[in-house]
Amino acid sequence: MGGLARKGAVTVKLSTLSILLSLLVPAHTTRSPDCGGILTPSGLSYFAEVSRPHAEAVLRQDLMAPVDPDLFLDSPKPSRSQVNSVSVAELSLSLIPDSGLQLSINADLSIIPPSSTPKGMRLSILAELHVEMNPEGNLELVTPDCKATLEEVQSTEEMDSKPSSSELDEEINIKKICQEVSKLLLLPNERLISLTAQFPITPSCQLQYMPLAAPVFSEQGITVSLQTTFQVAGMTIPLPVSPVPFSMPEPASSSPSHLTLAFSEHFYTSLFFALETAGAFNMTMPSLLTTATMAENITQMGSLFQEDTPVLLQAVFRSSPRVLLEEGEAALKLFLTIHVGTGSPAFQSFLSMNVDMAAGLVLSVADMRMMISAARTEDVELSLAASNVGPVADALLEELFLPTIREEVPAQVNEVLSEGVLLPHVSSFTYTDVSVVIHKDYVLVPCNLQFQPGPGDMSTAS
Repeated sequence: MGGLARKGAVTVKLSTLSILLSLLVPAHTTRSPDCGGILTPSGLSYFAEVSRPHAEAVLRQDLMAPVDPDLFLDSPKPSRSQVNSVSVAELSLSLIPDSGLQLSINADLSIIPPSSTPKGMRLSILAELHVEMNPEGNLELVTPDCKATLEEVQSTEEMDSKPSSSELDEEINIKKICQEVSKLLLLPNERLISLTAQFPITPSCQLQYMPLAAPVFSEQGITVSLQTTFQVAGMTIPLPVSPVPFSMPEPASSSPSHLTLAFSEHFYTSLFFALETAGAFNMTMPSLLTTATMAENITQMGSLFQEDTPVLLQAVFRSSPRVLLEEGEAALKLFLTIHVGTGSPAFQSFLSMNVDMAAGLVLSVADMRMMISAARTEDVELSLAASNVGPVADALLEELFLPTIREEVPAQVNEVLSEGVLLPHVSSFTYTDVSVVIHKDYVLVPCNLQFQPGPGDMSTAS
């Protein structure tokens, strides 16, 4: 396989030219989504499930060994009540259509009042959660309403000698627990911020998923619309305008998956446009031809080259690549100019041809990455663009160069895409049971969530 032409003055000039030309392409005039995701009720239940050990650890830290004097009010004396165990019996998250979420937590506390036997108490927390866009453009969890109560759950015979729940409310700062109720979940704001991290595609090209608005809450789940931006050499590049506005597909009412990601046709076209702008597809291809073997078919080659020299092909895009999505299949269309020449001491072209080709695209997911590969194709059209060796028939161009083009172009495109493209995700969550379903104009990626605790997480999940 030929190496990609990323070195030398020619590549630098081509990359610079690509960036300058991209500035002339009509850019997004309005913010519109090109991908997104739908967290289903089953995914929300899974998030609640893995948050329960975390909530228990946080409550134990706050209630059993408080370092914050505000949590226990006016109780410097050793006669205060002590919490000696905390167990979260229930943590649930339920959807409030067109609004947000309801968080419900029931925790069993064992409390030792002063000079008394332990008593069981039930701490109940009911909070309404909304997700908003902050000024920095990140999603943020807010708590407009929260109520926490503390009630005794076991009867005793000596009620008069024990503090009432209202007295314990004064010792345990219920109000402060409500003010910080979001920390009982798995650090949601930190994880929401991680959604907008920059992800590398190649060393010089990165992408970033940006939320366009607060999520939409419905009975089917939580829908987040995203717009992808691409950076080349650290600068955000303008993208061609999508001919068809993309809207998130309606979620299936009975989807068993935790999450369904959706990617528009325009997302994939923008990806290839960004890689083209970065010069990633400028390629040099070896061939089995030499100037002598070509002279057998093109007589003027003999007068131009007195010595037999290997022939090389250099390809650049004359128009941006396009991705087409149809039901069950994806295709990549490439519009190239391929220069034929010799590379010693520097590449000198003696013939150029226009090449239009279409290759099937294979889409899969591995390790949080969308893997994209171009299949070998038979659909290739060659035509002469310029020649220093006289006229050359299209049929002869195909005879001489078609085998190399069919083999090398998909192979070198696949080399650029070999690392895949990171999917939208938040920290500490990976995807399992992933499938890829191609529809007309968009791709769906149903998957399940898998929590993987990282540094700072106060819980583990099986």
